Amino acid sequence: MSFIEAPSPNFDARTSPPDMVILHYTGMPTGEGALARMCDPEAKVSAHYMIEEDGRVFRLVPEERRAWHAGISFWRGERDVNAVSIGIEIVNPGHEFGYRPFPDAQVEAVIGLLDAVRGRWEIPDARILGHSDVAPDRKEDPGELFPWSRLAEAGHGLWAEPPPAPGGPLTIGEEGPGVFALQAGFTRLGYDCAPSGTFDEATAVVTRAFQRHWLQTRFDGVADGATRSRLMALLRLAST
Repeated sequence: MSFIEAPSPNFDARTSPPDMVILHYTGMPTGEGALARMCDPEAKVSAHYMIEEDGRVFRLVPEERRAWHAGISFWRGERDVNAVSIGIEIVNPGHEFGYRPFPDAQVEAVIGLLDAVRGRWEIPDARILGHSDVAPDRKEDPGELFPWSRLAEAGHGLWAEPPPAPGGPLTIGEEGPGVFALQAGFTRLGYDCAPSGTFDEATAVVTRAFQRHWLQTRFDGVADGATRSRLMALLRLAST
């Protein structure tokens, strides 16, 4: 796979090999502006790669180094996600500047890059995630228009479409064993969602992030039957 070299000074040393990939959108009006920001030492942000809408792939930071893309984040007990991940920025204006579908050439480039990255590092499907998965209280990217199912069809990441689970939706204010089981499931998958049995605002935030990645037909933070059944199916896939 060919790259356009665009070295960024914004990185430091890793303490362990990467075993996770985090996908972002740039969330800026242009790819040129996003690239300039990630190469600006004053900005103190970067990623390992940036993929333009036409499929061009820019390499900013060597994979052996720790890029600064995830910020305050968490997944399966890890609070320094930058230390164990490879960050890929996907050019898209984002929700602030005109969120739009990701072009085919760009998605194919993401798949090709994942092929290459996973040929070099041991990265499980369950650890190919969005920025909103590891920072649900701060981030929405790459968002509900990103074709996670297409990545999974190409062999990257988890996806499941089981029939909806029975029972009514769970939402803010609900209490009981159903809420506890939902929170425990989110925790097992990797989210920071300690089971309490009370569906609070933090649980709604995690539910919304989960939906943006794995449901996408709704992302309102209400755990309906489709949300709960997908969570259970993904837990089964993640354990195999």
